[in-house]
Amino acid sequence: MQQFLVRGGSDLGAAVAESRLIRGLTQEQLSEETGIERTYLARLEAGASVQLLDRALFLLRRLGAEVTVTLPEEPAPTTKA
Repeated sequence: MQQFLVRGGSDLGAAVAESRLIRGLTQEQLSEETGIERTYLARLEAGASVQLLDRALFLLRRLGAEVTVTLPEEPAPTTKA
């Protein structure tokens, strides 16, 4: 089981990218499976465009929370949002 500590938007982007690579998916494939535009996915993985997320994570840290992303051994089925 893989875990990623998420302290900001760039950490979340890195977790998405690493999770995608572990599953052997390209950005295009993940985009098609989830209905999320590939360009948005690329920006997310690069840590761009995440100001709201950064603020939310900052607030959670100030409250003593720790946010982690856990990648299970078996991939969850993807569904379009």
